[in-house]
Amino acid sequence: MRFFVRSAGKRDLNAISALLCAAWHDTYDGIYGPQKVAEITASWHSVPALQTRLTRPESEFIVADDGSRLGGMAFAASSDREKKLVLLHQLYVHPNCQGQGIGTALLEEILDAFPDATRLRLEVEAANAKAIAFYQAKGFVKVAETADCGPGSGMPAAVYERPLGG
Repeated sequence: MRFFVRSAGKRDLNAISALLCAAWHDTYDGIYGPQKVAEITASWHSVPALQTRLTRPESEFIVADDGSRLGGMAFAASSDREKKLVLLHQLYVHPNCQGQGIGTALLEEILDAFPDATRLRLEVEAANAKAIAFYQAKGFVKVAETADCGPGSGMPAAVYERPLGG
């Protein structure tokens, strides 16, 4: 099936939460173990946690939809008063849908949503080779490291940026 990118809505939140749970277990069980991943997804990817993103100013919350299921999701938000730096908080593709161009389509929509931005920044787990390869292929370069990529997670991450035309 063909996926199309659209804005996320309240009716999508359960499916987005399930998608994030599947993607996180697929990606991080081998790194952090299934129990830690379950704890993180229950907190960070719960419907109430996701719902706050629907109304966040200066943000873009999108899904890839084929009419019967969601194949991916992304969320980004402007992080400075001048709207020059955008943080890509999430970009995930369901494990069964990877390799179909969904990640690229989501990233392109995020880039289009912030025409005044000059940089897009993200954090990615250093052991997530698949994601790092994806972002490097899209022009991102490593600019820093952080010891705590989530609120109190203790999970280290690499910080990548891509200059934009804004």
